[in-house]
Amino acid sequence: MRDFLPITKALSDETRLRLLMALRDGELCLCQLIDLTQLAPSTVSKHMALLQQAGLVERRKDGRWHFYRLPEDPLSSATEQAVAWVTESLAEEPMIREDERRLAGIRCKDLEELSTCYRT
Repeated sequence: MRDFLPITKALSDETRLRLLMALRDGELCLCQLIDLTQLAPSTVSKHMALLQQAGLVERRKDGRWHFYRLPEDPLSSATEQAVAWVTESLAEEPMIREDERRLAGIRCKDLEELSTCYRT
């Protein structure tokens, strides 16, 4: 149960599901995820922390940038099954398809330009 409950909590939010699905095609910077969701940086960071705690995403830091991706080696079979279930179940959802379309443009943007969301 200790592995299962964080996964169910992480999957219980629409935004976290969108963020998880956004990572299907590869690693994204936090600033790209912020641009996709149009939420405050602190909100997206919290969502990503919950996904990371559940083992559903991995994070790496490169200088000031934080990058997220789906786990290369899932921590448990429950994690692996959860990611597979979510990606299969939501692949044709209209919101996910719209996110895919938007991500194509976001991936082309300069990270410096996107990081302006951190400046006040």
